[in-house]
Parts: sequence; structure tokens; C-alpha cells
Amino acid sequence: MHRNIFEEDHEIFRDSVTKFLQAEVQPHLDRWLEAGIIDRELFQKAGEQGYCLMWADEAYGGMGVHDFRFEQILIEENAFHGDAGFGLSLHSRLCAPYIGQLGSEEQKQRFLPGCISGETILGIAMTEPGAGSDVAGIRTMAVEQDDHWVLNGSKIYISNGINGDVFIVAARTVPDHPHGVGLFLVERGMAGFTRGRNLKKLGLKAQDTAELFFDSVKVPKANVLGDPRKGFYYLMQFLAEERLIVACGCVAAAEAALRITIDYVKERRAFGKAIAEFQNTRFKLAEMRTRIDAAQAFVDRCVMDHNEGKLTAEVAAEAKLFTSELEGWVTDECLQLHGGAGYMDEYPISRLYANARVSRIYAGSSEIMKEIVARSMGLDPRRGSA
Repeated sequence: MHRNIFEEDHEIFRDSVTKFLQAEVQPHLDRWLEAGIIDRELFQKAGEQGYCLMWADEAYGGMGVHDFRFEQILIEENAFHGDAGFGLSLHSRLCAPYIGQLGSEEQKQRFLPGCISGETILGIAMTEPGAGSDVAGIRTMAVEQDDHWVLNGSKIYISNGINGDVFIVAARTVPDHPHGVGLFLVERGMAGFTRGRNLKKLGLKAQDTAELFFDSVKVPKANVLGDPRKGFYYLMQFLAEERLIVACGCVAAAEAALRITIDYVKERRAFGKAIAEFQNTRFKLAEMRTRIDAAQAFVDRCVMDHNEGKLTAEVAAEAKLFTSELEGWVTDECLQLHGGAGYMDEYPISRLYANARVSRIYAGSSEIMKEIVARSMGLDPRRGSA
């Protein structure tokens, strides 16, 4: 399907990203998958190319590029030529905007240059053992003192958990109010801040994921983002872009799975002919092609709406729901077409299949996405059906 949202500058950028990933990711990927973590120097190399925080103002060392299509290209090419475990968009577009939009001028000057260069790696710490999609259920506490806040609690399943240098930590600041949450910048080396082991996972093997612990961590008031009692609303504010990022990644991963499967079925033979010659194979691939094209058209429209400030949280939820479910279905069908080979880690489809499973969980589960969409249709159980 012809995609008409990209211009010449975007295609030049895409070519440069492809070459970067082929040179800096592919030769090391097997080692990173085995180790369960990417070399942090990869972020610095991405920073040297201008790929980190492209939206940041030139005053901090950024490029001042707000066109989301460039980030979309990074996400897509990482799916085709890199690895989903490389948390570059997590760093640049999920975490850094909290500093860029909520941070004081002093905070921007202190943190953004290192984030742009890739020397400072970011993570966001929202999820807790008893509070995933339910942000109002956060139990990590922050108590205000004279010139600082005292942070106690823990977070789990935190991406960039080992490599991360600065974490945006959501903590309860108003005990008797479900939305009384603050956002705190917790830095590597702060007394009382520790992290657990690199967690073993079904997929995203190269993505370091850890539990974070806060034992009476003194966080200076200079490290508080915005109003320390309005963090819940800040988190909601950034969720639309987060879900758009996931949607871009999901449809790109589905496309990657389809491409490698087409190549495989043309070469693999059974009963004297290529698997691609069987009607079942051709029909399955045709259905995948159609659904992926439909999803891509939807996501591309969302990207353009986002560029214009028109993407709503409800439509972003639709995109995340549709594409994450699509990714799961496509990777499953593609693995089936690989037969026994698809179950072997040496074949990329095995990795894509395992990676796909979390897409229906993180950034809001499919069930949460359905709830958001249903409420946008006037189907809110809190208000009755009348």
C-alpha cells in the first residue's frame, strides 16, 4: 500500500536510520539477547546521530523537530532492522517529554543535554505489584519535609531499569485522595535508591527490566516535576502519545513478521513444492496483508492528527487496541507457517512472537483500552445506561 504521509526529508532520514541500525545493532544483537541488556553506549551513538529527543529545543542541544513522523520512522526501522528491546522511543518520547513540558528551566538545563546526547538514560516508574493500569492504586509514598521529599516504596517491571540514570517516579503525596500523586526525578546514586536484578522475561530479551526500591530516599524539591499533587493528571496527559508509540511499534512488528514469513514460505518446500504454493498459505498471507494495510492507514492518520494536536486519548486507545491485537494474531499465524522452525530461537519469527505478547498488556491492557473506547461511546457504567 502506498503511504502518502512521508516527504523526501523523511525518506532520507529513514535511509540513515536503516544504515545506523544495520551497523550498530545487528552485529551485537545476539550478545545483547543473551545478556538481557543492550550496551548503554548504543544510546550515545544514537545521540551522536541526533536520534534522541529530536523534539528538544536547540538551546539544550536538540534539533527542535516536532514532526512525529520522524519518531515513527525510528520505530518502524527498529522493528525491521533493530530490536524492540532497544528502548530509544521509551527514552525520547515516553519519558523525556515529562521534563520538557513539566520541568522548570533549571531542570531542563540540568537534565535535557545529557538525555539528548544519550549519556543520561531515562525510565519511568509507574507500575507496582498492586497497581498496573490502575494508577490510582499507587502505594509508593512521598512525604514532604523542609527542602525535600522522602520517598518510600517500590516499582516493578521498569524498562531501562538497569541502564537507567534518571527515573520519573510516581508516588502518592495525598494519602486520602486517589489522584493525589506527584512525579519525582530520582537519580542514580541517590541514597536509599536501589534496583533489583535484571528480570527474566518471555520476550523483549534485550530490554533490561528491573524492580526499583526506595528506602527513605531524599528527593530534593528541585527534582519535583510540576505540582507535586497533580501527577495523576500529568500522567493522563501523556498517555495518548504513549499509546500512539505502541501502535506504531505493533503495526511495524506485524509488517516485519509478514516480510520474513513471505521469504520463508517461498524457500521452504513440502510435498514437492514451495509452501507458498499452497492455497492455505496464500490465503493466510493475503489476509495478513489486508489487515496490516488497514492498520497502517489508521496509524498514519493518527500520526498526522497528533502532529496537529488533534489526537484524542480515545482514538489513541483504539489504535493501541487494534494494532496490539493485530500484532499478536499476525505473529502467531506467521510462526505457524514456519512450522517447527518457528519455535526455534534462531529464527526471527520466534523473537517477534514472544515480543508481541506484552503489547496487549503494557501502556494499558486491551481490556483497559476497550473500557476507554466504550466510555467514549457513552457506555459508562458509573452513570447508568440511560
